[in-house]
Amino acid sequence: MGDVHLNRKLVLEEAARVSDGAGGYVETWVEVGVLWAQITAAGAGAQASVDFLTISSVPYRVVVRSAPQGSPRRPKPAQRFREGGRVFSIIAVSETDTLGRYLTCHSREEVAA
Repeated sequence: MGDVHLNRKLVLEEAARVSDGAGGYVETWVEVGVLWAQITAAGAGAQASVDFLTISSVPYRVVVRSAPQGSPRRPKPAQRFREGGRVFSIIAVSETDTLGRYLTCHSREEVAA
């Protein structure tokens, strides 16, 4: 895999349903933990119009230290990373190296313009 530089501090979040007090619920994001990561762009960006908004989307590879299956420190699809105002949705997770030391989280950052 070469040198891995875990130099970005990311908050791992997952969606949670919270009662809205009126018999329904709202979806909110809850912090699961903080992980150090290496982030690299993974391809060309795209742009789409959705509900009168322009959404720009860029794929990223986010590399983090591995954690055992079932551990709350192991990222999984449908979670996301947050770095300040930036959000990276996790699409898929795979082992980066044959020794299982790192995980690659295939992610996507979307920005409304």
